[in-house]
Amino acid sequence: MEKSISRRTALQSVGLATATMLTSSLNNRIEAADNQIGSGLKGRINHSACRWCYSTIPFEDLCKAAKEIGMQSIELTGPAEWETLKKYGLTSGMGWGEYPKGMGLPNFFNKVQNHDQLVAFYEDLIPKAAKAGVNNVICFSGNREGISDEQGLINCKKGLQRIMKTAEKHNVTVSMELLNSKVNHKDYQCDHTEWGVALCEMVGSEKFKLLYDIYHMQIMEGDVIATIKKYYQYISHYHTGGVPGRNEIDDTQELNYPAIMKAIVDTGYKGFVGQEFIPAKPDKLASLKQGILICDI
Repeated sequence: MEKSISRRTALQSVGLATATMLTSSLNNRIEAADNQIGSGLKGRINHSACRWCYSTIPFEDLCKAAKEIGMQSIELTGPAEWETLKKYGLTSGMGWGEYPKGMGLPNFFNKVQNHDQLVAFYEDLIPKAAKAGVNNVICFSGNREGISDEQGLINCKKGLQRIMKTAEKHNVTVSMELLNSKVNHKDYQCDHTEWGVALCEMVGSEKFKLLYDIYHMQIMEGDVIATIKKYYQYISHYHTGGVPGRNEIDDTQELNYPAIMKAIVDTGYKGFVGQEFIPAKPDKLASLKQGILICDI
């Protein structure tokens, strides 16, 4: 609708009366969205948002806004932020922490020389997460850097299995994020769902699963709904993002998010859906509200 209204030539061709009708319809939709936020969400989706996408907003202000919207979580937050979340009746749907020096997206579990440091990190983080009521913590494969997919699976398995007893003891799921290696994370190894599923089978614990990032997997392999239906038992968490561009998940991009959310709900999923789009519009919180409503099927 917004696109149609912005096309001045088309409006002129249909006449002032039609333009007025379209504007009125848009205003009604905006008002309805505001009313729905105010009256509460439907409760079929547990709504979350990734902190880094709203880093210019003071954390407590973001917590207040999230609570007003009806969200349950602000994720990709760590132990230093979890008490503040609790203050506002929120949690972290996906926790993380300050990784050991030299560790991060390119340099993680697929390199055996990292294992001792990463194991120590997660052995410390997992009990803290459990104590704070955070049931999921993120991890990564690392970049290939010449490591074959087969060897990457073996290496990741060896490191991850070392922390599974702690994860199982504290009932915290360690979730490896699926990322695209085509646009955003060149050479990242866990860039296809089937590779991640193979790793889940090799690790052999219910406390190791996948963070299925819809934006990233649309870029790498498409077929999002069919993939979710096939592999949902290996997925502990979902992220959103508009394709292309990773901006708002509205009708400016190609994914049908209401249909994707319905597919997720139909699998029996009870976890969080984290909004991880980067707002392109000036009012970032308005974009967040819009994203929540789009996903609130």
